Amino acid sequence: MRRNAMGLHAVSLLAILFLYGPILILVLYSFNAAHLSMAWRGTTLKWYAALLHDEALLEATANSLVIAVVSTIGATGLGGLLAVGMEGMPRRRQQLLEGSLVLPLVIPEVMMGVALMLLFVMVKMPLGITTVILGHIVFNIPLVTIMIRTRLRKLDPALREAAADLGADAWQIFRYVTFPLLRPAIWGAVLVAFTVSLDDFLVTFFTAGPGATTLPLKVYSMIKSGVTPEINALSALLLLVSMGCVALSLHLQRREV
Repeated sequence: MRRNAMGLHAVSLLAILFLYGPILILVLYSFNAAHLSMAWRGTTLKWYAALLHDEALLEATANSLVIAVVSTIGATGLGGLLAVGMEGMPRRRQQLLEGSLVLPLVIPEVMMGVALMLLFVMVKMPLGITTVILGHIVFNIPLVTIMIRTRLRKLDPALREAAADLGADAWQIFRYVTFPLLRPAIWGAVLVAFTVSLDDFLVTFFTAGPGATTLPLKVYSMIKSGVTPEINALSALLLLVSMGCVALSLHLQRREV
């Protein structure tokens, strides 16, 4: 029995190393003083400082933040309204809508990117930041809706029934009972949508136009000339922001209300 437990622990450790080993190497080499060599030449922070003086990189960062913030607001608003609206629908219609929401999450992202690009071309909408934002809203709505719907299912209906018995109308029930209870799920959905938008490459690649370069697209263009510590530093910062948002999202979703 003890030998089996040790074997399971060893397999678990190998799996963790396989998942996080490359990430640790990337972060480690972002501090390497060598420019084009993989050999360790000492520790430095100059690659992080160099990011602050790269105008193209700063522009890509600004584009990514604008796209992530606007698309997150749009997806959260639309997804939240959809999640709450589904509560009043018949059970069969709810299941149909839930099934349609899962579809964008399981189809290959490259297909969604191509489909969105063709749609924008058909309606003669110039590709740029606006089309990227619309694309990000499309793939974030299912995430937001599913997360809020999960929270809604856990709410005690007796709380809303008690508010109605005390004379509250539908708006007051939502404002003073439902919304406060949904707040952790909403904040969690906001952070997940922001993270997914900030990190997205495929949909952005197909829907972006001139002047709409984001951080993932910038990293892709930089890596064509070889992996440098500057790219490692940028990737490490993106990783840090993404992991922070996901960790905060999980924390908010687990909070007791």
